[in-house]
Amino acid sequence: MNTNCGFNGSAIVDSSCAVQVEVNAQEEEPPSRPKKLLESIILNTKVNTVHPRSKPLRITTSNADFPVSENSQKFINKYYPEISPSQWNDWKWQVRNRIRNVDMVERMMTLTAEERESIIRRTANLPIAITPYYFSLLSPDNPEQPLRKTHLPVGGEFITTPGEDPDPLNEDHDMAAPGLVHRYPDRVLFLTTGFCSTYCRYCTRSRMVGETDGEYSFSMSNWEKAAQYIEAHPEIRDCLLSGGDPLSIGDDKLEWLLTRLRSIPHLEFIRIGTKIPVVMPQRITKDLCNMLKKFHPLWMSIHFTHPEELTPETIEACNRLADAGIPLGSQTVLLKGINDDINILKPMFHGLLKMRVKPYYLYQCDPVSGSAHFRTPVEKGLEIIRQLRGHTTGYAVPQFVIDAPGGGGKVPVLPDYIVGRDGDDLLLTNFEGGTYRYPDPGGKTGLAQQALRDQNADYDMVSGLYSV
Repeated sequence: MNTNCGFNGSAIVDSSCAVQVEVNAQEEEPPSRPKKLLESIILNTKVNTVHPRSKPLRITTSNADFPVSENSQKFINKYYPEISPSQWNDWKWQVRNRIRNVDMVERMMTLTAEERESIIRRTANLPIAITPYYFSLLSPDNPEQPLRKTHLPVGGEFITTPGEDPDPLNEDHDMAAPGLVHRYPDRVLFLTTGFCSTYCRYCTRSRMVGETDGEYSFSMSNWEKAAQYIEAHPEIRDCLLSGGDPLSIGDDKLEWLLTRLRSIPHLEFIRIGTKIPVVMPQRITKDLCNMLKKFHPLWMSIHFTHPEELTPETIEACNRLADAGIPLGSQTVLLKGINDDINILKPMFHGLLKMRVKPYYLYQCDPVSGSAHFRTPVEKGLEIIRQLRGHTTGYAVPQFVIDAPGGGGKVPVLPDYIVGRDGDDLLLTNFEGGTYRYPDPGGKTGLAQQALRDQNADYDMVSGLYSV
């Protein structure tokens, strides 16, 4: 998507270790910030000095009472010493000052040769773009840090392996109206924007973010066409707003869209899919929450990857959303060498529950072009679910699903706890590996597993699978 913000600006920074803030004239923007408004924000920005503090700050600003963690404060002091806490907590400042090129990255991080070459090479769709807040969570000197690996490109992105596709879920084929995917009988996926404040390197929709030569277009007129389609199909009761990231849209336009959807009598509830509370939690203002809670029942699915994302800022953002009455669920992509370990995911799921976020989906990584270095064997996901079920509360166990390539939709994949059959008894195993009988006269469930047992097949307690 090629939209222009149409202004130039920079922060005045004297410190040798500080980052000069660059705002590119060709920066892509969500459909929510007119050029004159952005110019006004820059012209009226007051630059203040941030004084070091050892504890999280709370600042009275337009985003009142939002925390600045100790980690964020150290990052501000080192790289943005002339900005005020109120600027840091302004989500529009975060968007304008995203880290978007190799020079900006190298002022704050030591890149490997592969990372550097890949950042320079990636100029079209899925460019590098990371908010200053989220960049503060990346390791400046460890290229193996999980968050860094998910947000800085490497050579694997440019290798397409068999089975991969730019549109692996065939969403473009199922487009019923501009930006509207109608695949399931009673619900639709509404792609509201191609803009994200921060781009994940394994993005399923990498084809439609960044510079896409105008192939994908998002506008309020297209929103209206999508709304008209929903209006004309009374079987649609559920609408998921996604993108890009819907929360990158400004309050006024987002409210217009939600109001328009709420005017459709048969649309029972609305969901929002977002990573904003994780990569730019400052966006979750009290004004936004007060606006969102007017549109209940409204649900939200938040993209979490790693426990290092559970910061004071993200906890505050989720608390605000939950206090506004919005049920929160998490969506996590299983990623090789990043979070494919029970000792990473279980603490994250526990932390999410404490934030009132229910672990909802654990996704097998989609086979989008250039993603092979992120994908694990499916058995790894089964192993993790097996290590969760029974070992912790069921609230902390997400559904493990594969979004079937070609548009098949989400397919749940579960370890098999049925180990066989003995006459009228179904044979089950539990999390400890014990075998239990359930009376099931006349039933047929378990016959296939029993046939494997009769062949002396081995039952893998980790994955819940038989192998002959």
